[in-house]
Amino acid sequence: MYFIFLGIIFLLVLSLPFLNKKVEKNLEVFFFFMGCLSIVNITVFGGEKVLNFHSISHFLHEPVMISLACLIFGLLFYCFQEKIKSSISFFEEKIGLFFPFLLVTVLGIISSIITAIIAGLIFAEIVYGLHIKRKEKIAFCVIGCFSIGFGAALTPIGEPLSTIAIAKLKAPPYNADFLFLFNLLYPYIFPCIFLLGILGVFVYKKGRAYLEIEEKQEERKLKKVFIRAGKVYLFVMALLLLGEGFKLFVNLYIVKISPIFLYFLNISSAILDNATLTACEIGPDMEIFQIKSCLISLLVSGGMLIPGNIPNIISAERLEIGMRDWAKPGFLIGIPFLIAYFFVLFVLQ
Repeated sequence: MYFIFLGIIFLLVLSLPFLNKKVEKNLEVFFFFMGCLSIVNITVFGGEKVLNFHSISHFLHEPVMISLACLIFGLLFYCFQEKIKSSISFFEEKIGLFFPFLLVTVLGIISSIITAIIAGLIFAEIVYGLHIKRKEKIAFCVIGCFSIGFGAALTPIGEPLSTIAIAKLKAPPYNADFLFLFNLLYPYIFPCIFLLGILGVFVYKKGRAYLEIEEKQEERKLKKVFIRAGKVYLFVMALLLLGEGFKLFVNLYIVKISPIFLYFLNISSAILDNATLTACEIGPDMEIFQIKSCLISLLVSGGMLIPGNIPNIISAERLEIGMRDWAKPGFLIGIPFLIAYFFVLFVLQ
């Protein structure tokens, strides 16, 4: 019964945001409800007692830092919104097409130092103020979040995925240090960030409109700053709950399949917590090639949908992007990258 209900939950999570506009508009509430159902499922039918003081404390505490960062930066952006708007307009006019390239590449690279959370918050605010059409703004937002997600994986302070990976690989034979993931992934990450920067230029150029941003987008309301922080908190908690509910299935089956199948099955990280998948899949008993291919597939898949990565959630909340609007550029970018990396990793090497 556990696997039957788990399959139903997975299908609902994957389909309802695309089929129902109310679900899409209240995505964090829907994911939280599905996360609670997954916990009930694994407890009742899976025989796993996952709810205890420690786990409840983890679910409540883990999203605090992210939502608090959203609140603090949101208040700062609210106080200095006029200066931010004028600065964005200045750089758009003075630097031109080099501005979107720098925005995507620089934030992607430094996200491993300033964290994906802060990079995502800065990026979302700047993209919000860009003078481009809505459709291209969404596509540009997705491109930048891919870049930040990739770059943040290079150090253990960048994002939860890299933090967990390093923690799991500190044991012999790898004895992973601070630069372990950087040395392992930079030949794959930096070219990707550079390509995303170029793609961002084309999207920005296509959507460039020499018009003022609509008034309803110009004015930031203070109450929305608090609402946004609350939604991010709920969304992150929902992903933690979903990840916990799927952990039994991942431990029993996913980790035992071949690297090629695992590479493509990791596309599930587009809707699940990729940090949880990293904790289940990565270990010191894996070969370096398996670690590399696993992490790359998780990183690529994490950019395809809103729940896949923290910058996605932050940016989608700020720009009010729905799942369907995100998925169009998300899959158009993610699938080619996934296929290209597959040939690089499994065919050429």
